[in-house]
Amino acid sequence: MRTTEAIAEAALRAGLTQFFGTPIAPQTELVEYLSRRLPEAGGAFLIAPDEATAVAMAFGAAAGGGRVMTSSSGPGFARMQEGLSHLAASEVPMLVVDVCRAGPGFGNILPSQADYFVATRGGGNGDYRTIALAPSSAQEAVDLTYEAFDLAEEHRSPVVMLVDAMVGQMMEPVELPARKKGPVRKRWMVGDRGDRKANVITSTYWTSGSLDAHNYQLFQKASGLIDRVHRYEEHLCRDADVVLVAFGIMGRVAKTAIEKARKRGLKMGLFRPISLWPFPGETLAQAVKKARSVLVLELSAGQMLHDVKLALGDKKRVFFYGRTGGEVPSPFEVMHEAVKLLS
Repeated sequence: MRTTEAIAEAALRAGLTQFFGTPIAPQTELVEYLSRRLPEAGGAFLIAPDEATAVAMAFGAAAGGGRVMTSSSGPGFARMQEGLSHLAASEVPMLVVDVCRAGPGFGNILPSQADYFVATRGGGNGDYRTIALAPSSAQEAVDLTYEAFDLAEEHRSPVVMLVDAMVGQMMEPVELPARKKGPVRKRWMVGDRGDRKANVITSTYWTSGSLDAHNYQLFQKASGLIDRVHRYEEHLCRDADVVLVAFGIMGRVAKTAIEKARKRGLKMGLFRPISLWPFPGETLAQAVKKARSVLVLELSAGQMLHDVKLALGDKKRVFFYGRTGGEVPSPFEVMHEAVKLLS
């Protein structure tokens, strides 16, 4: 199953009720799949005129308590940032999938990981962070999609899933989860009140000190997520002389490079962040304690590199190898770069 379609099916099984989005390569298959399957499942599917409108529509549906998703690629994801800022400020949960293509601008539709800063720093105005997850296989994309809705609702936050175009377009067998029951009533939702007082969902605070207090509460919530939401894979790090740090498709390339290196007697390991924010920095620091060098691999000019350096502090043993035009290096290239550090 193609990963983008697997994400769509996993979202349905996780209780997706509404989708708002636009087709844009390389995630159009996700939109096309949901255009058929979501109405069959009793949900609402709507093509929006643009990405800014899509996220605004999704905001309204999610505020009403639905399990809502939107998706796009780099240029469209950039247009969604104002809406994501409102969602984060209003503490409205939603899943946003970004199948990342090479940029800046329109670039091309080949794989990239250069939306890392936007996904992990908050690309809209103000102080906020959103949980960001990065799968490296179709199965992991399914599992993370299924989990993402629960994370979004538990922490009342948008969740971004950053999928590079190669992972998004690859076809692999997947095991799909059982279908969950529909979303339950939430105390904070707007709409039918029943026996509760009227709720107000807003990102506007005019009275003295109110915005400062609200932002401090958002900051406290984000700080609490650091210990509660961190996902990673650690592979052969404990005896490694060189540890490769990579996510998404580069994590898979790195693992193959490590297997080839180990057969040659070269001790290399892999640390793969799955949660890009919160970044598993403390775990990374423990994993590379004995390593002589750390090589960060990205399909960008070096964005996760900053988080690795912050986590380790020792910048002298952190090195970088990346591509920015949509081409993916081979395992042999990666192994060659790592071997340089051994000498």
